[in-house]
Amino acid sequence: MGNREKLLAGAARCLREKGYDRTTVRDIASAAGVSMAAIGYHFGSREALLNQALFAMLDEWGDAMGRALVPVDDPGGDPVRHFAQLWRSLIEQFATHPDLWLATVELFMQAQRQPELRPQLADGVRQGSRGMAAILESVPEGEVPPGSVRTLGAVQLALMSGVMIQCLSDPENAPTAEEVLDGLRALSKLAG
Repeated sequence: MGNREKLLAGAARCLREKGYDRTTVRDIASAAGVSMAAIGYHFGSREALLNQALFAMLDEWGDAMGRALVPVDDPGGDPVRHFAQLWRSLIEQFATHPDLWLATVELFMQAQRQPELRPQLADGVRQGSRGMAAILESVPEGEVPPGSVRTLGAVQLALMSGVMIQCLSDPENAPTAEEVLDGLRALSKLAG
């Protein structure tokens, strides 16, 4: 593994352990086992390295999460049961990997301070909406109807984000998968 890869791995470890704002150049260099100057040489700045490491972590996590959320091949299976299982899996992920979810929140904050991150972040959100719509529609990503990306996928992503914030900030009182489903049923009655 070269210095560039070591720096990305060290930055990812620091992001998980300390977060974006608290990670220093010294922390990253120490975690990677390379000199601090290597950060400037390979990435130009601490921020550029952390951003690249953060997007790489989220891409890796998104791929793994997408595979975990796809319903088990169950011809004629109950879509409500599949949706409930999706929510159980999501909430389990919030509890199991809070560091990744905190990194996601930090990324949104950094994008407000670093406008150059916004296009990449917006692209990631669009990909997430498309992937979530594909999972919910049980179709390959390339076959998701455009309207489903902006409604089904985007709304599911928004709901996920809100539940994730609740799980991170107040895990004892955050909704369970069953409570999320009950809430959606109640909301659908109001939306008529």
